Amino acid sequence: MVSDKFKTIYVTPFINKIDITKEVDTGSKYRIYRPMIETEITKYVNNKYLFDGNLRPAKEGLADLILKGEVVEFRKDPLRYDSDDNVSEYRLNLVVNISLWDGKEKTLVWQENNFTGDTHYFATGTQQKSEDTAIVDAYNDLARRIVERTVEQW
Repeated sequence: MVSDKFKTIYVTPFINKIDITKEVDTGSKYRIYRPMIETEITKYVNNKYLFDGNLRPAKEGLADLILKGEVVEFRKDPLRYDSDDNVSEYRLNLVVNISLWDGKEKTLVWQENNFTGDTHYFATGTQQKSEDTAIVDAYNDLARRIVERTVEQW
C-alpha cells in the first residue's frame, strides 16, 4: 500500500530512446519501431493510475511523486511456426527505463532499467489476433506492472 505521505503522482511524457539507426544483428533482428509508442505508453500508465486509485494523477508542480520513463525497446519475437514454417505465434515486448522521484524533496525513490511489459498472440488460427490488438494488451501489461511496482513499494 502506498505511504500516507504520497497521494498524487505526475507521469512525465515517456521519451522514445529506441535507436532505429542501430545495426541489425542476429539477436536484434526482430527489433522494430512503432510510431507514437511513447505517447501511448504515457496514456496507458496515466489511465492505470486513475483506475488503481492509490495515487491520483496531478499536475507536475503539485504532485507528491514524479514518474519518469523512456522507451528503450519494442521487440516482436516469433514463438511458434506452423508446418509450412510460417510464424503462427509472436511475443511482443515493451522495454522501458523508469524512475520514481519524490516531487517535494526532488530525491530518487527508486529506479529500474529494462522494465518489461509483454504479451503473445497468434497470427493464424482460431485464436488469431491482430498486432494492433496485441500491442494494446502489451501497453496494458506494462502499465499494470508499473503501477504495481509503484504502489506495492510501501
